[in-house]
Amino acid sequence: MSGAREFLGRLAGRGRLTRDGLLGQLAQLAGVKEITPGEKAMIEGVLEVSRREVHEVMVQRSSMVVLRLDDSREKLLSTIISSGHSRFPVIGENRDEVVGSLLAKDVLRALTDSPEGTLEIKPLLRPVTLIPETKRLDALLDEFLRGRNHLAVVVDEYGGTAGLLTIEDVLEQIVGEIGDEHDPEQAPELVRQDDGRILVSAKMRIEEFDEEIGSELDTGEFDTVGGLVIHRLGRLPRRGDSVEAGGWRFEVVSADRRRVKRLRVSRV
Repeated sequence: MSGAREFLGRLAGRGRLTRDGLLGQLAQLAGVKEITPGEKAMIEGVLEVSRREVHEVMVQRSSMVVLRLDDSREKLLSTIISSGHSRFPVIGENRDEVVGSLLAKDVLRALTDSPEGTLEIKPLLRPVTLIPETKRLDALLDEFLRGRNHLAVVVDEYGGTAGLLTIEDVLEQIVGEIGDEHDPEQAPELVRQDDGRILVSAKMRIEEFDEEIGSELDTGEFDTVGGLVIHRLGRLPRRGDSVEAGGWRFEVVSADRRRVKRLRVSRV
């Protein structure tokens, strides 16, 4: 990272620069190989975080993995294990009633203390951070780093739950995500394949999907194709999972521990 440190040191002596000016200086240094591509990408990520808002990168409401206060011991453990997450929002009657957050390690500790008893999660709840959709990512990252709660629930202008964001989601905007052979960079939302099947981004809105292929999918508490799949499965999908809806089969071809990314769609 010596090249990056030198770059930042140079900028410190040049007074106030605009974002475009910083990017221009960065491109020049990268062109003459004074900084590595990795250092360039990370500095660009830092600059990007300073201008983006949480609604641009949050996990959408329909894709959230949540625990319910009245979930059985078996249901709680199944959700925690299948998702692979370390922290969860806990809800009451619906997703707009977020009552707290729960850490998987706290559940493990409670199970160790009472391996055969009932699992009461209410005493394990931690306060949940509520943030507006317009909060800037750099301000949220600073809040995460200063506090001990690394999960925030995003609320819309009416006070309803719009999504969630974790510290990992924000850091990924700086260091980037691990690549996936099924997740090509800058892939379009919908790609028709020669065999008649269709590759679709999980973030594609159902209305747009219907318009593109002439389908009439039902919508419920979800707005996206990925949300439809999660709703049908009742959990966060894994690669290879598939569901059927409206005469179409949706197969998960790319997903990570927090969200489904890409689906292969074919006629049933």
